[in-house]
Order: sequence, then structure tokens, then C-alpha cells
Amino acid sequence: MKNVQTFSVDLEGREFTFETGNLANLAQGSCVVKYGESVLLATAGMSESPRQGIDFFPMMCDFESKFYAAGKIKGSRFMKREGRPPESAILIARMMDRPLRPMFPKGMQNDVQLIATMLQTDGTRSLAATAITGASMAVQLSGIPIEAPVSAVRVGMKEDGSFFLDPTFEESEKGDLDLVIAGSEEAIMMVEAGANLVSNDKMIEAFEFAHTHIKKLCVAQREFAAKHEVVAKEPQFRQIDPAAEVAVDKFLTDSDFENISGGSKKELHTAIHAAEQKLLDACADQIENDELKKGDLLEFFTKKFKKVLRNQILKTGKRLDGRGAEEIRTLNSEVGIFPRLHGTGLFERGDTQALTVLTVGAPSDEQILDDPDRPEYKKQYIHHYNFPPYSVGEVRPLRGTGRREIGHGTLAERALEYVIPKKEENFPYTLRLVSEILACNGSSSMASVCGSTLALMDGGIPIKSAISGIAMGLVTDEDGNYKILSDIQAQEDFCGDMDLKVCGDENGLTALQMDIKLKGLDMSLLKEALAQATVGRTEILKSMKSAIPEVRSEMSSFAPRVTSFHINPEYIRVVIGKGGETIQGLCADFDVKIDIEDDGLVMVSSVDGEKAKGAIAAIKALTYEPEVGDVFENATVKNVMDFGAFVEYLPGKEALVHVSEIANHRVENVSDELKEGQKITVKLIGVDKMGRTQLSMKAVEDK
Repeated sequence: MKNVQTFSVDLEGREFTFETGNLANLAQGSCVVKYGESVLLATAGMSESPRQGIDFFPMMCDFESKFYAAGKIKGSRFMKREGRPPESAILIARMMDRPLRPMFPKGMQNDVQLIATMLQTDGTRSLAATAITGASMAVQLSGIPIEAPVSAVRVGMKEDGSFFLDPTFEESEKGDLDLVIAGSEEAIMMVEAGANLVSNDKMIEAFEFAHTHIKKLCVAQREFAAKHEVVAKEPQFRQIDPAAEVAVDKFLTDSDFENISGGSKKELHTAIHAAEQKLLDACADQIENDELKKGDLLEFFTKKFKKVLRNQILKTGKRLDGRGAEEIRTLNSEVGIFPRLHGTGLFERGDTQALTVLTVGAPSDEQILDDPDRPEYKKQYIHHYNFPPYSVGEVRPLRGTGRREIGHGTLAERALEYVIPKKEENFPYTLRLVSEILACNGSSSMASVCGSTLALMDGGIPIKSAISGIAMGLVTDEDGNYKILSDIQAQEDFCGDMDLKVCGDENGLTALQMDIKLKGLDMSLLKEALAQATVGRTEILKSMKSAIPEVRSEMSSFAPRVTSFHINPEYIRVVIGKGGETIQGLCADFDVKIDIEDDGLVMVSSVDGEKAKGAIAAIKALTYEPEVGDVFENATVKNVMDFGAFVEYLPGKEALVHVSEIANHRVENVSDELKEGQKITVKLIGVDKMGRTQLSMKAVEDK
């Protein structure tokens, strides 16, 4: 007999329901979550034995996107099974990981797996926030130790500036804010936002609105978990020999750590390596005799380095490279590096170097996406981010695009999508930006935003505003002291408590992404961080505009030009032809791309303007609607009859020249006047009651 239990909470008039005891009962923790028409199954499990020899928490998060959940069969003709997860599922999995990971006890070595499986969707809304909340609930029911429940909501903004929960895809795309925010009852933990130049204050208002509903969901999780007899699981933690900590304190002083510094990544690594080597040399005999392990020594070295670094920043305000808390690294911006490309931008900040290349394409180059959780849709603007191993001085195999690269590429895409002109704004081009991270010492995703802006401006794309990005960090201590850091580098990200990525222009925000290692972040501190980020963004924009003050007046001569015009929709089939024969012939003959929409909008794309004109003339000839009085030269006689001749006056269009309209004199025999294949000039003199076009040779002579 099943013991099905449910628990619901009202979220602005819609029920959010947790259910257990019905599905996946052999999972260590399972929960069905229902919100509106969306239903997903969240499960949590922990391995019995730890994973030995690791220095990280082995948590795996996955979002299983299913076509059946939307009543769809996969579009591929040959492969109907779901394969590699779509990017939308990868992004949701990353969002599940980010707020939950800091809530688990530090040092856990047992594998933890969280899986959210889409069971039903109406295809109108994202399941990201629901997946985060469901995963947290599954953990509560599994007995896996976790600090507190975590919940998430998605927030949209109306035209009057008010906020609402769970916007549809259409509302998110047309609105000025799309925010997914996660947190505990006490504080915000994760932010993923896109915004149409929204102010800092308005964004904070959205956070506060979201947090009131996050608290409701967290309370509901606690109350529902309390109704179950949950058996607490006992994970195992990494054991480190305390003698290694004694050795670190004995052989390295605070001064040794405080002297670790460097203006560049190489200098800093050299200084760290020298201090590590001093420790290892001092402990060489104990390592050789297996009295101490090298790994334990280096782990305590890292902990001590982290502690001294944080204390130094809090006490003196000075960072590893000598900068102050609000100081930005050396900036450099360049454009037009490769003239044959449609647009290029090179952005450098300290050791971090991002090269972004713009490619302008035809309307038909847009990306068509068939995700299980929403109707098929098209992307006119695409951003890709690549992070090769040499960018951080590593040697490792290239295994394709990873989750991190997909996440960073999406963040940069979101930062710019609000300022790029749309097809509805008479901008029919497809744009692809590719950011190649050539060197990285932190903030590479923000460098890709800056490089992309430069490439767009260099390519003559009329963006609404130049956008820059900056990564903000945070160090805190147990007494509540803190320091917000502008433009963090790699070590400050690793040793700090927050990574807040902020994108926008001098006045407003276009994208936010926040991850923290604390159990939450106070709203007032977040407000201060956003204000400090505005100052930094503005400084970065000044550097970018020194390279290119404004968008170029014209696109590159190597980029295609798109000419748009309308035809009568009834003639679309004429232009396409049988099996696409006509349109394919036009594309081949004139070396162009031709796109036709259902309303009769024709878009001809070509790098060569003369060839485009030729293709346009051919299409207009095919779709030409004759008017009385029009004269057609080089018309061809097709058939000679006793009562007149049938003449092709336009490609594919024939009409009769009656015997009475051939000449001013009486014509006894039509064949005496006209021969098949003969070229003549005719005039359209009318249309009879049956809609047939009437042509005349005589009217031309009269004229």
C-alpha cells in the first residue's frame, strides 16, 4: 500500500506542491514537484563509501529533459531517443549545483547525485527554479546532511515596474527582466539574471520580492520533511594528518605568506611555488620516511595561504598584485585586427585576454532549437565561448565543449541580447559571436562580454549601448568585517567568498550572475557590491571607447548585405518552384541566399551588390503583377492560332494577342504576320470578364 503524502504552498494564487510516496520509492530521497502545468521528479542519493584521494566535494547534478513531457517526438528522422542534453538542460543543472553545493558539510568525500527529471510541461515556462527547489526537497527527505533548505523562484517585470512570479518564455523575451534567484530563509545564494538596462535599485527590489517567496518555499520544505521519519546519513570526510599543519606553522611564518605577491599570474605562481618548495625541502626527510604526506602538507599550505591572504586584504586593503580593493587591472582594447573578418575585438585586463570574432549571416543562418520543454524557436543572435587549455598554461586533451563553456557563453549572450537590434526592428541579419579565451587569470567571461561589444561596434552593428562586464569578489571574517573586491583575479576567486559577475553600461544592468561560498548574502552588502561594480564598469567602458568611440557607420565590405522587399504571398510558390527548383536556381545563378517568410517578405543576402540586384530583378519579374498600359519588349511568340497568337510576355506568363490586335491593317492569316519563337513588343490593354490578360501589338504601334 502506497503512503502518498502531499504538501502545498500558495505562490501568488498558484499552488506549489510537494509529493512523496508515489514515484521512485527506491531512491534514497525522492519528491514529485508540481507547479501549474509543470511536473518534475527530483531524486537525491549518496554513495555508501567515500571517494578516496580527492580534495573536492563530488556532487553531480543533472536535469533530464524529456520530449514526452511536452507531448513531442524528437525531430530527428533517425534518432528518436534523447541523446546529449540540450544546452537549456545543462544550464539548469548548473543552476541546481550552484546554490546547493555550499550548503553541504565541507570535506565530504561521498558521491552525492541530484537528478531532476521533467515529467510534464505545457511548454510555456522554464523549470529551472522548480528543479532547484525540488532537488533541495529530495535532499531533505534522503537524510543526506545539508545546512538548510534552498529554494528558487523565477521573476518577471511588468511594464509598470511591478514584479510577478514564473513568467512564460514569451513574457521573459518581451519583458525587461528575466531573473532566477535561489536562497535560504536567511539570505540570497545564487542569482542568474538578464535585464534591459535595469537600474541597481530596481534589481535589488526584484531580489527582495523574490526572497519573500523563497522563504515560503523553504518553510514548506522544513515542514514537509518534519512529517517524515528521515534517517540521517553519515558521510565520511577527508582526513588530513594534523602533523602536516604543525609542520606548515613550524617552517613557514606569516611573513613567508605575506611576501607571496606578483603583478602577473606567472610571477604569483613563481612566488607560491617558491614558498611550497621551502616547505617541502624542510620536510624532505619526513616525506621520504612516510611520516608526512606531500598532499597533506600542500593542503595545509593552501589553507594557511588563504587565511593570510584574506586577513591581509581585510587589514591593509592590499591585494596580491598590490591593487586596492576597488582598483582594476591594466586595460587594453583593440578592434579591426583581422580586416577580412566581419568584426573583431581584443580585450585585455591584466593577464586575461579575450578575442571575439563577429560573423554576420543571412536570415536563414539563424539557429533553430527544438528543446523538449518549449516550442521550437529560432535564435538570430548566438554567442559561443571557448576556453582552450593553453589559456591557463595547461596541457590536456580537447574533449569538446564543457558545461562551464556553455554557461559562460550563455552569460555573455544574455549580457548583449537586449542591446542588439531584432528582426522586427528591420535588422534581418543573423549574428554569431565567438569568444576565444587566449589567456586567463580570472574574469574571462566578463572579458568575453567586453570583447564582444568591441567586435559588434567594429562590425557596424547598431547596438543600443556599449556593454562591459566586471567580476566582483568578497572576503569576510568571523567578526563581520568584509571587503568587496573589484575585478577579481583567479586566486581571489579561489580564496574569496563570492563571485558576482555584473554586466551593463554606465546606467543600467543587462546581466547578473552570482555564486557564493557562504551560507547566504545580506541584501545591503549585495547593494553595495552592485554600486561598486557600476564604478568599475564605467571605467572599463572608457577604455573600450578609446579604441572605438562609436559603432562604425557601415558594416564590413566582406559581410553580406540583406535587401528586403514584399511580394504577394500568392506568388511564394512561384519563386520557390516545383521542389524548390526555381529558388535554388536563382541562388546558384546569382550566388545569393534567398529567404521568404509566410507574409511575403523576401530577403536577399549577398556580399556582391550587383549580384543581389540581379536576383532581386529576377524575383520581381517572377512575381510581377501586370497593369493596363504596361509594355513588354522581347515577348516570345509561343503558339500561332487562326484567331491570334499566344505570347509569353513574362517568364511563365502567357496571354493572347487577338488577330484584331496584331496590326493596324486587316490580318487575313496570322501565320503571315507571326512565327513561333519570334520576339515582339506587346502592350497590356485590359483583362476580360474571365480574368484573362489581353495583349496588343497594334497599341504599341499606335503609341
